[in-house]
Amino acid sequence: MLDFAIRVAQEAGNVLRSSFGRKIVVSNKGDIDLVTEVDLAAEKVIKDLIQSHYPKHGILAEESGATETDSEYRWIVDPLDGTTNYAHGLPIFCVSIALERAGEMIVGVIYDPMRDELFAAEKGSGATLNGRSIRVSAAETLTKSLLVTGFPYDIHTNTVNNIDNFTNFIRNAQAVRRLGSAAIDLCYVACGRFDGFWEMKLNAWDMAAGALIVEEAGGEVTNFAGNTFDPFKKEICASNGMIHKEMVTILSRRAS
Repeated sequence: MLDFAIRVAQEAGNVLRSSFGRKIVVSNKGDIDLVTEVDLAAEKVIKDLIQSHYPKHGILAEESGATETDSEYRWIVDPLDGTTNYAHGLPIFCVSIALERAGEMIVGVIYDPMRDELFAAEKGSGATLNGRSIRVSAAETLTKSLLVTGFPYDIHTNTVNNIDNFTNFIRNAQAVRRLGSAAIDLCYVACGRFDGFWEMKLNAWDMAAGALIVEEAGGEVTNFAGNTFDPFKKEICASNGMIHKEMVTILSRRAS
């Protein structure tokens, strides 16, 4: 199933890459939440392949929602994580595919077609980048750590918008970045490019594959309180493990 997920992610990635930079149809799902014709085309490729190979499996996809079945297996799919970047011609986006069995994530694959980087993990078997094992960073303190985050789509209208957390982290970490793709953020934690990541108001398809990849690369993934991570509960704190307690402490504060 891991090999299958890799092939599917690459097929969808080819769709994204082939249309990148061209004039495409962009629609609004919300004030600043976009969907493009390429999201829909890539999702169709993914769903068609899953349904042809595993017709009894369930699917939860960002654009088309849930396809429920009686199977214990469910694929969790984001055909284009980083749609706003894509629509603006910024080459930071990816395909994210996770496989859930009886409530547990067992496979995670994230493919960045512009860099041809394929991150993959299978429960209990470690994580890889283009077939080579990856590990989280060795940063021991927050002050020496490079972090990454994102902001929710309702940032203009809701005061619960991560700005207070950003303020607190920027004062305590070495630096904080914002790339625009939660799935890539998680992969970069897994391979040591970032030391930690946090974000709120995400969906399962944004986090499921990446969280497994971080864990299999030796990292730690929880909610903001440091408790068990649930991809259906909207928030995530992921790190190399060594700075995790410091991150959870910061997330308990309010901006001053």
